[in-house]
Amino acid sequence: MRNERLRGALIKAGTTVDAVAEAVGVDPKTVERWMNGRVPHRRHRLAAARHLGTDDDYLWPHAERHTAATAGHAELIEVFPNRASVRRETWLRLLCGARSRIDVLVFSGTFFAQAQPKVAALLTDRLEAGVQVRLCFGAPDSVAVAIRDREEGIANTLGAKVRSSLTYYRRLATSSGCEVRLHSTTLYASLFRYDDEMIINPHAYSSPATANPCLHVHRLPGGPLFDHYAESFERVWESACRWHGGDV
Repeated sequence: MRNERLRGALIKAGTTVDAVAEAVGVDPKTVERWMNGRVPHRRHRLAAARHLGTDDDYLWPHAERHTAATAGHAELIEVFPNRASVRRETWLRLLCGARSRIDVLVFSGTFFAQAQPKVAALLTDRLEAGVQVRLCFGAPDSVAVAIRDREEGIANTLGAKVRSSLTYYRRLATSSGCEVRLHSTTLYASLFRYDDEMIINPHAYSSPATANPCLHVHRLPGGPLFDHYAESFERVWESACRWHGGDV
């Protein structure tokens, strides 16, 4: 679709395609492509708007939305129909390949240990390599855990599942570089971050986490998905209480 605003701005400014191209530092054919609907890079948008005496948001009103959508698509590596279909090799590769941080947000996270035998040893290995590990589980006696238990119809067992899962991490809870916390928030998505990759497991009402889809994303500059969920993790983490490995 032709950019009539850009064409009109050229006419109003009494300038030409060649003059805009020279001012911005691009080929005239590039400016012609802009006239025909191509969205230029931000620095070119700003330079062209400055030359034409107008605002880049007026000339390209949907540019930032277009850029964010493109980056969002680029961040997405794979979509899994359910968590059970995420390959065990993927979980192991992500955990064992982490170089700077591992962040996990769950209620019980039972599968996390089941899918990765000797998970405590694997995490200890990452700690020794200098990786920061943060594990955040649901507080077993919290209202949030009780509500999720009732919604999924699992007969008051979720709190017990959390306690069982925590037994894998008793020693890690006091290890240097690792911190384990218990949260009492509504869990809209389980999150598994490994450096700049993340498995996002959004939850559907009354459906167990393992039956819900998973998004495998990779962080990209300007991409909205990874940072959106990473910030969500931080908000829950800040509200959670540290667990030192004792009974809960």
